[in-house]
Amino acid sequence: MPDGPDLLLFAGLLIAVTALQFAVLALLLTRRTVRPVLAVLFVATAFATFYMDRYSVFINPEMLQNVLHTDWPEARELLTPELGLHLLLYAGLPLMLLSRVQIRERPMSRALGTRLLAVTAALVLAALVVFPQFRTVSSLVRNHREARHLITPTNYLSSGFRLARSAVAAPAGPREVIAADAHRAAAAAGQRPRLLVLAIGETVRSANFGLSGYARDTTPELRKLDLVTWPRVQACGTSTEVSVPCLFAPVGRRDYDEARIRREQSLLHVLDRVGFKVLWLDNQSGCKGVCDGLPSERIAGDADPLLCDGERCLDAVLLPRLAAAAMEPGDLVVVLHLLGNHGPAYFRRYPEEFRRFTPTCDSSELSACSDAEIVNAYDNAILYTDHVLAAMLAWLQALPDRDAALIYVSDHGESLGENGIYLHGLPYAIAPAVQREVPMLMWLSDGLLESTGVDEDCLKAEAGAAVAHDHFFHSVLGLLDVSTSVHEPSLDLFAGCRRPRATAPPPR
Repeated sequence: MPDGPDLLLFAGLLIAVTALQFAVLALLLTRRTVRPVLAVLFVATAFATFYMDRYSVFINPEMLQNVLHTDWPEARELLTPELGLHLLLYAGLPLMLLSRVQIRERPMSRALGTRLLAVTAALVLAALVVFPQFRTVSSLVRNHREARHLITPTNYLSSGFRLARSAVAAPAGPREVIAADAHRAAAAAGQRPRLLVLAIGETVRSANFGLSGYARDTTPELRKLDLVTWPRVQACGTSTEVSVPCLFAPVGRRDYDEARIRREQSLLHVLDRVGFKVLWLDNQSGCKGVCDGLPSERIAGDADPLLCDGERCLDAVLLPRLAAAAMEPGDLVVVLHLLGNHGPAYFRRYPEEFRRFTPTCDSSELSACSDAEIVNAYDNAILYTDHVLAAMLAWLQALPDRDAALIYVSDHGESLGENGIYLHGLPYAIAPAVQREVPMLMWLSDGLLESTGVDEDCLKAEAGAAVAHDHFFHSVLGLLDVSTSVHEPSLDLFAGCRRPRATAPPPR
């Protein structure tokens, strides 16, 4: 609880915000609309404050977009008994009081006068408490702009307005073509078909990934393999809604433009256009527009009785679908969107035999568990991802007729109770490193190393350099020998690690 000057500032801001919101509602609401509008605001605010309090989330446009795009299995994990009790107290009681309020009809002139007086009084009150502390308040607003995302109902109403405005402004029709000049290098004589697997992890943070230096070995199977690993990659965002589209876009975080990313084609459209067969296999919440118009399959919650519970499937369900896709002739790019460590129900992301770190948090209500139990369940989920990726690599290594590669990178990280923060989605400017730093790893078959001229030892030597999601788009183009003016060699992880390849002698 704040004390001294901080208490005065806190009290002043509380009074000012309440007065200003009252003034706005008094101007907009009528005798007929006041009851239904307030009823909706009571319920929506109760939902918002529950998740803000329990998980320290900020309600900004990105977070609201996450909520609107949440599917039922994901939403159900967040509907806990504790939420029900919170709604009864913070929505039920106000609704009961609202139902007992008598609304009287008054003459128009008297009603307008009363309303004008109430609005004026509210504005004067706000001014009286803010002006004596104006320097402090203005500094707070200027230096901590993210604080506005903590004020309900303003936060979700303004975020909803911004999302609606973006939706209206979004151009109709197909996405804009990018890299229109893209083309592939001619295949060498005898070159085998290529298979590139892009595994997009979910909510796996570097801090708990064994290959990134975590004290626990949460990646024992991958550790035995010959991989190139980047321990800490800067994610483009702190949510799937932001990171996945950004990951497949040429602009990345350094020049982030959400409107541009969502109206333009993705990396996958470029690869499809130059002749690769592209397939998106989803065990998550969709491709977020990245695969629009391209072949895709979303795994149903009952796809496999051994791996699914009717709502969600463990990530091993993707392996037979990957094998089936590889039967197609020609060069192929398959994206696997993993369920990974999707919270808060980390205990549902792995089978019982991977429950090695105990005791675990076996509840979606994280407040019912200790931080140690939450971390144990989270680490077990990484153990399972380690197993799935290792099984995938074993299958790729055994392919007899393809040159293959796998790139794995997580979309964003996760907070597990540090400083009272849980889950993810904080505004990027204030998000802790555990939400922004993710692991990436890569495996290339001998045949692909030979045909592309990539020096694996060089890659390993460069793996300690600062890397971000921004490198993903350009590195995939470079690996697959796709040339375009959009390609930035400085962001291509392979550009400095290619051996000169022999060229055919000129005709005599």
